[in-house]
Amino acid sequence: MSSTQHELATLGGGCFWCLEAAFAQVAGIEKVVSGYAGGHAPHPTYEQVCTGRTGHAEVVQITFDREAISFRDILDIFFALHDPTTLNRQGADVGEQYRSIILYHSDEQRRVAEEVIRELHAAGIWPDPIVTEIAPLIDFFPAEEYHQHYFQRNPHQPYCQLVVAPKVKKIRQRFSYRLKQSPDG
Repeated sequence: MSSTQHELATLGGGCFWCLEAAFAQVAGIEKVVSGYAGGHAPHPTYEQVCTGRTGHAEVVQITFDREAISFRDILDIFFALHDPTTLNRQGADVGEQYRSIILYHSDEQRRVAEEVIRELHAAGIWPDPIVTEIAPLIDFFPAEEYHQHYFQRNPHQPYCQLVVAPKVKKIRQRFSYRLKQSPDG
């Protein structure tokens, strides 16, 4: 496969464990890396990001095959996974590190993100306005190794059972036609 078919998407919508676990099961997605972006601290650690003083969000960086799945399709899944109307919060996870954010890699991604948000507003899916930030990606910092594939390695951990598993299940049901043949990819 030619590398020209590959594109990156960087998204934040709450805890990165949720996004990583959900996107890892989608066909056309080659790799999902949990990390930090959108802030000002160089080479942040999990502990620093958790303080809320680095400006970084927990994000996932997705490598996908444009021939198999589009950026718009990825955004459809992204908006199904989280509540884009809560500022700096997803469920019990509170702080700017959990904000809804699309960090675009190109003008085309920015355009598509703006268009999708306009369409969602017009559809009136949520009673409150969408607060998802759209910003250019400046730097992406991969999270520590123990955060990578967290749900896959810790499926019985309480947070995974209560928060991550329902999101994975939702994607399996709502986007069953987009799943990889094998759940592990």
